[in-house]
This record gives sequence, structure tokens and C-alpha cells, in this order.
Amino acid sequence: MSRLRDWARALKHDAYALYYAVRDPRTPWYVKLLAGAIVAYALSPIDLIPDFIPIIGYLDELILLPIALWFALRLVPRQALADARARAAQAADRPVSRAAAAVIVALWVAGAALCAAWLWRALG
Repeated sequence: MSRLRDWARALKHDAYALYYAVRDPRTPWYVKLLAGAIVAYALSPIDLIPDFIPIIGYLDELILLPIALWFALRLVPRQALADARARAAQAADRPVSRAAAAVIVALWVAGAALCAAWLWRALG
């Protein structure tokens, strides 16, 4: 159980490192695009596959997200990734912002509402 907890912490640390790598000017634009989408999903409180669905509910966190993070980290230039990992380690000591979490949830809800409105108009 301890190894699993350490693996999850490393995964979270890599997601933060990827976030900082996206903001680094040495990272190519196509890597920024891919990594930005992965980071947004990894740090978002909303899942593509809800966790309450038996077995496949954790599929994205256990299989898909680690593979996507691994792939995106391999595309980031080495020096940019080293600097991003150092910044992520420093940021781990900062307090968590509930206001930022509320903004992320609001953005996901707004996006879902826009998609629903578009579907309503398209199908109705």
C-alpha cells in the first residue's frame, strides 16, 4: 500500500511538473497543446469516466493518465523538464487554494452547459 501511495504522489508531482513545462518558452507549441490538455484533465476534479462506475471508473486514473503523462513528459526538452520538476517541488510546499478549485469546477460546468446548449440547438 505504501508503494501505491508513493506512486500516486509521484504521478501528482509529474502532473505539476508538466504544468510548469507547458509555461516554459523552451517547450514546443505542439507539446504545450498536448501537455496542457493532459494537465487540465489530471488536475481537474471532474473525471471523464466517473469513479462510481465499477472497475472502469478508475481506468483513467490507473492506466490512461499515467501513460499520457509519461508520453507528454518524454516530449518536453530535458532542461525545461528539469527546471519544471524543481519548480513543482517548490510549489508542493505551498497551501492549496479552494478558490482555484471552485474556478475549475465553474469552468467545467460552463463548458458542459455550452455543449448541452449546442446539442439542444443542433438536435432540436
